[in-house]
Amino acid sequence: MQALVLEKKGELSLRDIDLPLEVGPDDVKIAIDTVGVCGSDVHYYTHGAIGSFVVREPMVLGHEAAGTITAVGVHVKNLKVGDRVCMEPGVPNMNSRATKLGIYNVDPDVRFWATPPIHGVLTPEVVHPAAFTYKLPDNVSFAEGAMVEPFAVGLQAATRARITPGDVGLVIGCGPIGIMTALAALAGGCARVYISDLSAPKLAIAGQYAGIHPVNITERKLADVIAAETEGWGADVVFEASGSPRAYDGIFDLVRPGGTLVLIGMPVEPTKFDVAAAIIKEARIETVFRYANNFDRAVNLIASGKVDLKPLISETFDFAQSIEAFDRAAKGLPDDVKLQIKLRG
Repeated sequence: MQALVLEKKGELSLRDIDLPLEVGPDDVKIAIDTVGVCGSDVHYYTHGAIGSFVVREPMVLGHEAAGTITAVGVHVKNLKVGDRVCMEPGVPNMNSRATKLGIYNVDPDVRFWATPPIHGVLTPEVVHPAAFTYKLPDNVSFAEGAMVEPFAVGLQAATRARITPGDVGLVIGCGPIGIMTALAALAGGCARVYISDLSAPKLAIAGQYAGIHPVNITERKLADVIAAETEGWGADVVFEASGSPRAYDGIFDLVRPGGTLVLIGMPVEPTKFDVAAAIIKEARIETVFRYANNFDRAVNLIASGKVDLKPLISETFDFAQSIEAFDRAAKGLPDDVKLQIKLRG
């Protein structure tokens, strides 16, 4: 079966590879339709590792996916052949303490697509547990279904923030996760959300959404904008979604007294953190690692029309153009938010 294989750092190939396709009693087989190109996939391609996760042998990429069920296990009752679905890519140990606590995303034994040594899903067919497979409503396209995974990260952030209706939010970083976090914050009750970045094209894309206010930090100091917009009080919730260590310089100047800082972006180097500034404001600090118990809610929000992710899809490539798609993603073009790969016509 053909797949997009990361052979080693900097080397991709579209080739045949043996992948397990036996359907267990609690599994479903899915014909993959659409896969999103994620920043982590690109990072493995360009750097060969993310933290302690190192590519040591060929690995199939891709973990943001949607498709159609072609077979179901004998124990599966909630899904059937022909159902259009999206899939949660992290499968935990169902007997672990983390899973029993409902925080299966931090289960040390979780097996996550396209995270070494687990193969991803840029291939025509995959087998996945039915428990982590979600039916798409008729009005949700495969392209939108493949966006559920990154949107679930934003939804996890909004959930961790414990937003109160009418809150003012701020998102630092206008990449795909940053924009989706802003949309999730609005859906979660924020009256308005500011989003900051250096990239004017990405800010323009985010600014198309009602309730999202872009701030170009090459033109205006973010702290000055937030102070002016909140009468010096500060944002109720600040989401750090850039992963840049520089974002932490003066970050608590942006948070109101008693406000919340939610950490989403993963810095690749040690980061200075002003503990005293956090304590003085008695800020609550939350962290986000992937998501848990959010996929179905993400699907519901998209289906309701309250969250429209279609404007974030910059371009779609055929499966045969997968390497081209990754090379483009690696360039980090300012107009690109989300690239997708279509496996079926």
